[in-house]
Amino acid sequence: MLYPVENEIRQVMDLSGIWEFRKEEKEEEGFHEKWYRKPLVHTIEMPVPASYNDVTTDRSLRDHVGWVWYEKEFYVPDRWKEERIVLRFGSVTHHAVVYLNGDELMRHKGGFLPFEHEITEALQPGKNRLTVAVSNLLDWTCLPCGEHRIVQDEFTGETRHEQEMHFDFFNYAGIHRPVKIYTTPMAYIHDICVTTETDGEDGLIHYSAEADAQIHVTLTDAQGSIVASAEGTSGILRVQKAHLWNPGKAYLYDLEIYAETDHYTLPVGIRTIRVTDRQFLINGKPFYFKGFGKHEDSDIRGKGLDQVLNVRDFELMKWIHANSFRTSHYPYSEELMQMADRQGLVVIDEVPAVGMCFFDTHKVFTAERVNEETCAYHMQTLTELYERDKNHACVVMWSVANEAHTSDEEALPYFSRICAHIRALDPTRPVTSTMCVDVAEDQISQLLDVVSVNRYYSWYSDCGRIEVVYPKMKKDLENWREKYHKPVLVTEYGADTIAGLHKLPEVMFSEEYQVEFLKENNRAIDSCDFVIGEHIWCFADFMTGYTVQRIDGNKKGIFTRERQPKSAAFVIRQRWMEK
Repeated sequence: MLYPVENEIRQVMDLSGIWEFRKEEKEEEGFHEKWYRKPLVHTIEMPVPASYNDVTTDRSLRDHVGWVWYEKEFYVPDRWKEERIVLRFGSVTHHAVVYLNGDELMRHKGGFLPFEHEITEALQPGKNRLTVAVSNLLDWTCLPCGEHRIVQDEFTGETRHEQEMHFDFFNYAGIHRPVKIYTTPMAYIHDICVTTETDGEDGLIHYSAEADAQIHVTLTDAQGSIVASAEGTSGILRVQKAHLWNPGKAYLYDLEIYAETDHYTLPVGIRTIRVTDRQFLINGKPFYFKGFGKHEDSDIRGKGLDQVLNVRDFELMKWIHANSFRTSHYPYSEELMQMADRQGLVVIDEVPAVGMCFFDTHKVFTAERVNEETCAYHMQTLTELYERDKNHACVVMWSVANEAHTSDEEALPYFSRICAHIRALDPTRPVTSTMCVDVAEDQISQLLDVVSVNRYYSWYSDCGRIEVVYPKMKKDLENWREKYHKPVLVTEYGADTIAGLHKLPEVMFSEEYQVEFLKENNRAIDSCDFVIGEHIWCFADFMTGYTVQRIDGNKKGIFTRERQPKSAAFVIRQRWMEK
């Protein structure tokens, strides 16, 4: 799926701003009463993009489970009458039903990927009304997985939805990324796919394009000079003495696709990826992952796209000498991926397959579990992710799940299908999945190119005992290596830390404890030459559901939720400067 671009042919209208908003008080009353048939009433103002949960002072809205409704009126210019017009949502979390002028236009399931629909014939002259019903309900057929039920209050007799999440981040909901209307000619470029390789000093760009007309392709360098050209819907562009896209030293060419009356520009980075039994190679050179798991999360905005925050996060990652991050635990915005392409940050791209508990003993509300419908939707989500991110140079590996219960006997046939699906879509990138089970019980890592492990010794186990971190972490990493003979990436290790809490000797939740915790983990990592990187959990503090284990969210960040450094940030900065 091509990202909307504006040029001499294509035009883009951004519908970001203030929308009308209404929360349902009764289950699906908006559908029963057909709110989409006429302008919404009894509304409040709501910003888009943003999560709706933290914007108001209404606790019932923050904790709402079920459907809410958005509405926006807009005009399209008269000059667009001869154009093909498309409505596109960057993401809506987690379910969306979209109406245009009272008629249903499209539905989408999944809260972190884009969807669109042509609206050329559905538009009316003058003012148009866009209505979107949004639900945050999750079940075992969703990613992330969850469970919900309708319960009756024993005192009031009122019924309400209750939602159980099997993941440790707040279930923010709303229209999280920009809503755009864009134009193309009636005969247009549908899609473009590129892969790259090297031949000595030359770069080779394999391209294919779907279009309604003959294709002419040119490739321009950063100075605007044409360095290669071709005709046809597929081919190979040879770039002599190519500038490669390298971590921290990004170089992007512009692939210009012309199809009679249409034109699209795709930034392209030339780079290669290869995995050996002990190394991860980018452009033939060993690459060591230094960085974080992180979240799209901020105060008030929730998971809503915030370009100010994106720029700040990248500045902090450069300051601390990080070179990579994982999109834990869902795809991040396209705007962030484009920034990673431009700035040379390496990305492990993860689908929202988090909270996949296979065991019946983990169920609270139902006896259900991950099932055939889950698997089909998992593969659909991987397809949508691949179609969105396939051309990003920054994406070097796909992560198919986070902390699934891979010790269950059903995990192997399930993930065999999942891994085969993503490999069929993209044979050029390696595949991983983060592990939290004991190595002896894991069923699936033979399917992966890189073994990724999440470990919290002296935090969730052996609480407060810093002395166990080094021997247990070292032995655990060696066990994964011995079982699978593959490179190992430590994708999570961290300790909750209250900024400003200082204790000597160190105790849990103090800044001193976080420093010592990381030092001991890193000492174990450094002792294993098959470890290809370290991703600390996590980049910044973030909001979670409300439990006695969390004090206003997860505090494992190296930075606070306001993006200010804790003591550990300076220790890690020094380490990564030297590593």
